Amino acid sequence: MKKVTPFLMFEKNSAEAMKFYVSIFKNSKITSPGSFEIDGQEFLVYDGGSYFKFTEGISLFINCNTQEEVDELWDKLSAGGEKSQCGWVKDKFGLSWQVIPSVLMKYLNDADPVKSKRVMDAMLKMSKIIIKDLEKAYNQK
Repeated sequence: MKKVTPFLMFEKNSAEAMKFYVSIFKNSKITSPGSFEIDGQEFLVYDGGSYFKFTEGISLFINCNTQEEVDELWDKLSAGGEKSQCGWVKDKFGLSWQVIPSVLMKYLNDADPVKSKRVMDAMLKMSKIIIKDLEKAYNQK
């Protein structure tokens, strides 16, 4: 086990949640009745009743390489859940995810503050992140 491992407390459906997540992500698997992995990152799960709820204060950040990957994960994770702004979705279990193309972070961290501000302004108008619209804002003259 890694030094720090996310522990997700579901109301009563952690087994269903694990199956859902491993059906979405490549390189994922259920490793025990109370844990699963996505790309080598272990998650522990537990059915804890209705006392605790997920909030947007904690989210899982997904670094996507292509628009196709963004589209696929956005659609699958939001099914039965909620779509939000700036790449955020809440899945049907209430867990928040950020579905973010890697190019967004590159553009936001650009040394040119004018370019990075244009990209930020474009992103703030989006629900699902659209790479071509980020590129248009970044390359605007």
